[in-house]
Amino acid sequence: MKISEANAKDIVEFLSKLGFEPYQKRGIHYWYLSPFGDEKTPSFKVNIKLNKWYDWSGGEKKGGDLVNFGTRYFNCSVKDFLAKMDSYYISITAHKTQPHVIKAKQEKDAEIEVKSVRSLTSFALLNYMKKRKIPQHIGQRYCQEVHYELKGKMYYSIGFKNDAGGYAMRNEYVKSASTPNVPTFINNGVKDVAVFEGFFDFLSYKAMYDKQQEPQRNYLILNSTSFFEDKLPLMQEHEKVHLYLDNDKTGDKCVGQAVSLDKERFIDERHLYKNYNDLNDWLVNFGLSQKQGTRQHL
Repeated sequence: MKISEANAKDIVEFLSKLGFEPYQKRGIHYWYLSPFGDEKTPSFKVNIKLNKWYDWSGGEKKGGDLVNFGTRYFNCSVKDFLAKMDSYYISITAHKTQPHVIKAKQEKDAEIEVKSVRSLTSFALLNYMKKRKIPQHIGQRYCQEVHYELKGKMYYSIGFKNDAGGYAMRNEYVKSASTPNVPTFINNGVKDVAVFEGFFDFLSYKAMYDKQQEPQRNYLILNSTSFFEDKLPLMQEHEKVHLYLDNDKTGDKCVGQAVSLDKERFIDERHLYKNYNDLNDWLVNFGLSQKQGTRQHL
């Protein structure tokens, strides 16, 4: 792969393939917890219009294109990074069950060691769930409280179990995952499936139907859009596939790919929250925006 070809790859998509998801989205700027350090406040930014990254961790601004990022992240030469890119994207197009994960990332993920899993009872975690407008009984039904060790320190998060026994984890300050990091499929034995990018969007969907009858569907929670292509065969086993992905560049790409395969089978459900980042953003802010609009009208 040439330098120009590597730099043409979408940085947000590449970060997702490495397991990094945006902590916050502000217009054309996506903020992340820095891949280069251990922090609780996001200092790593991607300008999705320019496809450039900027990092302020450690008090010094750094940034550049995807090749600049890759050589720094993997601590390798440009030549070695381009070779990694060749190998990595070949494995993606070969439709392997799981995308190839580069050794440096495996070692980084291995630092998270789950120590205990229990019922979700922590006041701080339940309060965070409440802020995200998820009813407590829904959160406690599908999630657990995961206590884990990272670099010699103990932490705890809301944990959502995946199909390989790992956990997607989230608290008010950190978004992380234990290994192995794979999707979660909830099979209710029906012919329709609803697909979500993350587990808070799935919980938001369940909250939507908390007081009304819910359509009978299976559920696929990707836990990372990097698994979308790998899970297309599973989706195609269903008569209807309802896509509740994010309103961003990666969401557009995934939905476009699916609809191009079968526009009758795949249904883009993002019209429900077209003015919001994702389903949970809509759930959290819809009532507030409605009230604000009413006050302005008055």
